[in-house]
Amino acid sequence: MTPSKPSSPFMALWGWPIAMGVLTTTGLITALVSDTWGDWWSWVGLGVPVAVMCWFSWRRPARAPHAQAQMQDIASDAPSNDALNS
Repeated sequence: MTPSKPSSPFMALWGWPIAMGVLTTTGLITALVSDTWGDWWSWVGLGVPVAVMCWFSWRRPARAPHAQAQMQDIASDAPSNDALNS
């Protein structure tokens, strides 16, 4: 079984952000206008996007050693403040 291709490049890029936006919007609207089941949905609708953002902000991959060396080379090649002020 082969993985299916996305139906369009637009949905491949914007599918998840649109889903998170719809989830957040329905959570906000439900929190404002509904009781009982709406309270539960608003917690889900507003909590899932926050949980996703936390998950991806904590899962930062470690930089490759060659990338760190390149960043140090760039920093050492930058002009110093003394050279810029004269």
